[in-house]
Amino acid sequence: MDNLKVSDCMSRKFVTFTPEMPVVEAAANLVKNELIGGPVIDGNGALVGWISEQDCLGTVSQVMYYADRVATVADIMRQDVLAAKEDDNLLDLASLMQQQKPKIYPVVDGRQRVMGVISRRIILREMCKHISRPK
Repeated sequence: MDNLKVSDCMSRKFVTFTPEMPVVEAAANLVKNELIGGPVIDGNGALVGWISEQDCLGTVSQVMYYADRVATVADIMRQDVLAAKEDDNLLDLASLMQQQKPKIYPVVDGRQRVMGVISRRIILREMCKHISRPK
């Protein structure tokens, strides 16, 4: 388990968002794909932010109340995103996740392009698989 890397178990199935995307559309994509958040990328696939259900909730509430749909992902995304690297050690990331708030991290390569996502649940699943294996 000590030599497991993030790339060994990260999810390569994820939804990305662009800064120009309307928040209502982003929220609908999160709901449709049953996600709690996702990476915001530029035209080169590089990570520029993160948008979550929580980020969308207030804006979508305003849309419901005021019928105003002008907000974009860029208006509400977090730009100070904690990201994992593909070659990060899984146990080190698990330790970091115990101290930091995000439940899910984008996984980036050396050029900051998003290659996948990894969540607490994915790491916990991998740990449980490892523990339950016969020695």
